[in-house]
Amino acid sequence: MATIAFDTLKFAERLKAGGVPEAQAKAEAEALAAALAEALDQQLASKRDVDKSDDRLNLVQWMIGFNLAFTMAVLWKVFG
Repeated sequence: MATIAFDTLKFAERLKAGGVPEAQAKAEAEALAAALAEALDQQLASKRDVDKSDDRLNLVQWMIGFNLAFTMAVLWKVFG
C-alpha cells in the first residue's frame, strides 16, 4: 500500500482560520486524506498488473515474430 504525506492537522487549522467550524474542518481533513490515499492506491500498478502486462507483451512479441517470418516466407516464395 502506498502512502502520501498529508498534514491533516495543518489542513484543518487552515480551514478553521477561514471560518469553518472545528468539527467540520476535522471531518473534511480526514475525508480528503482518505480520498487521496484511495486515489493513490488505485493508480499504482500491483505485481499482478505488471505480470499481466508482461504476459501480453510476450504474446504480442510472438505474434509480431510469426507475422514477420510468414511475410518473409511469402516474399521469398514470390521473389526468390
